[in-house]
Amino acid sequence: MNKIAVDAMGGDYAPLEIVKGAVLAARDFKIPVVLVGDEEQIKPILVKLQADRDPLIEIHHASEVIGMDEHPGIAFRKKKDASISVGARLVKSGECGALVAPGSTGAAVTAGLLGIGRIKGVERPAILTPIPNQKGGHTFLIDSGASTQSKAETLLQNAILGYVYAHKVHHIENPKIGLLNIGTESTKGSSAVTEAYELLTAQKAIPFAGNAEGRDIMSGEFDVVVTDGFTGNVVLKFGEGAANLFSSLLKESVEKGGLRAKIGALLMKPALKQYFVKRLDYAEYGGAVLMGINGGLTICHGASKARAIRNAVHKADEFAKARIPAMIEETLKQIESETD
Repeated sequence: MNKIAVDAMGGDYAPLEIVKGAVLAARDFKIPVVLVGDEEQIKPILVKLQADRDPLIEIHHASEVIGMDEHPGIAFRKKKDASISVGARLVKSGECGALVAPGSTGAAVTAGLLGIGRIKGVERPAILTPIPNQKGGHTFLIDSGASTQSKAETLLQNAILGYVYAHKVHHIENPKIGLLNIGTESTKGSSAVTEAYELLTAQKAIPFAGNAEGRDIMSGEFDVVVTDGFTGNVVLKFGEGAANLFSSLLKESVEKGGLRAKIGALLMKPALKQYFVKRLDYAEYGGAVLMGINGGLTICHGASKARAIRNAVHKADEFAKARIPAMIEETLKQIESETD
């Protein structure tokens, strides 16, 4: 059984909420977890949670932490005993199947690149983020911030990474892959995007459904939407802002709508909480996955609390069991053989 390493010192609410989330994952899903961080801070929390003798939970001491304000690359190289650095080494050695990393995205991506290492043939790892869609599931956006470089070959690889994840982890038989563009026509977009369209159309290893427009990300028309990290991150942050605006306008409408609006809101509150808020809550999914490295790495929001960490550990465990790196390498070889 794969152990899941958890950076207990990462994020705004570390180590308390991170440890609580890891304990919940161990109890609810029977997943063995390794809490990486300062043992003197972690152990009392486990005692308080009556989890200090749980055989599924262990501590791997790490004396340093990479802060949110530090340069990820410099800090990673300098702080050899940082919790995220130690967690990455546990994955690289095979002792753990995946790492859950709340906090600095830059530090997590650096740990994946330098600590765990890229899959042979992958030029640039990419962050895959689940976006709720109108069909009740998720559309997987890749890349959402790991690499800002826009090259046709990188976009092709992002498509492969997204396809493998959707197929192997979410068991979608033939994931529908779309290339994010300003129109559906093959001739539209930048030179990198039009070239990527040609590459995706020519290959036979994964199904390609054509260009996807911005509105298609949440429509559920595609299972995977492919883009570069710069564009993907803008899309992601815009979506967060739009959700905040909608929430603010909804509250304002209730406040200004008088007694009838307030009664209506009170009646709708249970349904909104169960079906609406829950679907938009990042804690439900746990985090985003760094694809293209030789192991699992789930990047969690810096403000993640126990429920988000619990769910992130669960998803990381599913990733580890699916043997994703092997399938990615196999798919890359297949495409390479097609072009020989």
